[in-house]
Amino acid sequence: MFVPDQLVVYPAQGVGKVERLESQVVGGAEAEFYIVRILSNNVTLMVPVKNAVNVGLRALCSAEEGQKILDSLQDRSDFTGYTGQNWNRRYREYSEKLKSGSLEDVAYVLKELLLIGKDKELSFGERRLLEQSMGLITLELAHALDTTQEDVKARIEVFFEDVLHPEENPE
Repeated sequence: MFVPDQLVVYPAQGVGKVERLESQVVGGAEAEFYIVRILSNNVTLMVPVKNAVNVGLRALCSAEEGQKILDSLQDRSDFTGYTGQNWNRRYREYSEKLKSGSLEDVAYVLKELLLIGKDKELSFGERRLLEQSMGLITLELAHALDTTQEDVKARIEVFFEDVLHPEENPE
C-alpha cells in the first residue's frame, strides 16, 4: 500500500509521487486508484490499487540498494563483451528489461549499452534506450541517495570514462 507524497517507481516511466488515492466507478464497480505524477515529465497516471504490484509499481529503492546499483555499474566482470548479436534483438531484450521496473535490469541495460558503444556505434534505437536507462537510473538514485541527478550521472560517467572519452585514455 502506497500513501500520498510517497515516491514510487513506475516501470519505464521512472520516479513518481503518489499525489492521492481516488475512487472512481469503472464498469459499474467502484475501484481505488493511485494518482501518480511522474517527476521527469509531469505525466499523471491512474494506477488501480488492486493491480499496482502487477503493473510493477514499487517503492523507491533504499540508499543501500542505490549504492549497490552504483557498485554494480562499476563492476565490469559480468560483461562478456559485444557478441555481434543483431541490434534489433538487443533492442527488444533491453526494452523488455526497461519495462520490467527492476532497477537491476535498468542498470544492466545501461552498463551493456555503454560498454557495447565502446566497440561499435549504437543504433538510433539503442541510443534512445541508453538515454532512457540513464534517466531512469539517475533520477531514482538521486532521490535514494539524497543528491542530484547530475551528481549521479557524473559518478556513472567517471566509471565509464574510458568508454565515453576514449581519446583521453589511450590504451
